[in-house]
Amino acid sequence: MIILPSTLLRNNYNDISDKAKTTGEPIYITRNGEGDLVVMDIEAFEKREKLLRVREDLIRIQEERILGVKGYSVEEARESIFKLLEDLK
Repeated sequence: MIILPSTLLRNNYNDISDKAKTTGEPIYITRNGEGDLVVMDIEAFEKREKLLRVREDLIRIQEERILGVKGYSVEEARESIFKLLEDLK
């Protein structure tokens, strides 16, 4: 974890940007010794967001399974996909 004071953000933006890109880690910015912001490289942020969406989907699927929502077998899913593809032709 990288923690820096807000004055460094103001005075050394390029260095902080380079550090975020190099490490791929979030950089915690403090103001008056308290947490204020988190700065991170856009690629690392987008990767994190994708991972969170996948986890949310998996949790939703698991909750639906527990609640008894009917799912599809692999074969049923495959047939459905092939039918959709044929309908697109």
